[in-house]
Amino acid sequence: MRAYPPDSPDAAGRLLALTMIVDGKLAVSELAALDSSKILDHIDIDLARFQGMLQDLCDDLLSSQLDDAVQLDDAAIDRVLAEIADPDLRRQLFDAMWCIADADNLLADAEAVLLTRASNAWSAERNFRAAVA
Repeated sequence: MRAYPPDSPDAAGRLLALTMIVDGKLAVSELAALDSSKILDHIDIDLARFQGMLQDLCDDLLSSQLDDAVQLDDAAIDRVLAEIADPDLRRQLFDAMWCIADADNLLADAEAVLLTRASNAWSAERNFRAAVA
């Protein structure tokens, strides 16, 4: 899988795309959740660019398939997550990822794994959670 610069729009967009397809299907409700989150505006990616990123991710995953099955191991997920270092960006992405994963009212195992790994990796950092006033 290709690498992106830390905290770049491409790294952030790929995480959103991964959240949408990690369960093996892209639901219309997930696209609606992405749109309503306004996260693409925040990370400065338009819809056409995001669609290209989604295609690039699918191509990367298909090129690494084993035995006719696309698999993304924990180490690969961790590498993708590690490309986001900024605590504020992590919070915003995590919120959007959760909304996308939950959009179809079914949290698939693969979505749960991705969200759990993100929570574990990112919450270990200081300032992951916003301070309560």
